[in-house]
Amino acid sequence: MRFSANLGFLWTDRSLPDAIRAAKAAGFDAVECHWPYAEDPAEVKTALDATGLPMLGLNTVRGDVAGGENGLAALPGREPDARAAIDEAISYARAVGARAVHVMAGFASGPDAERVFVDNVSYACQQAEGLTILIEPLNRHDAPSYFLQTTDQARALIEKVVKPNLKLMFDCYHVGRMEGDLVTRFAALQSHIGHVQFASVPDRGAPDHGEIDYKYVFDAFTQLGWNAPFGAEYKPVGKTDDSLKWMTHFRGDAHR
Repeated sequence: MRFSANLGFLWTDRSLPDAIRAAKAAGFDAVECHWPYAEDPAEVKTALDATGLPMLGLNTVRGDVAGGENGLAALPGREPDARAAIDEAISYARAVGARAVHVMAGFASGPDAERVFVDNVSYACQQAEGLTILIEPLNRHDAPSYFLQTTDQARALIEKVVKPNLKLMFDCYHVGRMEGDLVTRFAALQSHIGHVQFASVPDRGAPDHGEIDYKYVFDAFTQLGWNAPFGAEYKPVGKTDDSLKWMTHFRGDAHR
């Protein structure tokens, strides 16, 4: 059982290269991030090469965060900005050797938003040869009015776009808060899934408490054939290093 450290939430008191080194020291098998664009990609690549950790993915920028934006790809009238964000993310991903780009949809609804999102995601898939494009439903509690909210909606869009490098980001936290029944949903969607993330429900903390028994979930996903790292995208209380006892429990090994 392998795990990826999401450095958007873990070791946020360090630069991205130093956070990568911390993830290696803690026993993670991979890393991923949110918006690394302020970091020199050459320095990030040096840290990845030195640790041997793959960078699994990164996000497109959110847009005008102060103005309340949380992604651009489903916003009618913002197509040039959305495609610039896609180009930026793909370029950075190639520079650091990341494997996937998560295209953030933003706050929107209706047929026009769906049309724009499909067009922009199709563009991303065409530009991202050799990379995976991910789309992710966000739960309505944390991201009210986000365009993409359920796995059924995401599956319908994936089947509409029909690009082999378009996949679903199956975030157990968001799915748990919106839909539940994680193992059944995972099994039904497995052919569409490109990455799995997790955090406790409902507080998005470390996965050692809350409504979801992650030992059961991870074992079930593994038995269904999932063999890629699970992405730890949770918000630690206090220091990240003090929040990692769950990894020993889930692995049953001596990493910690």
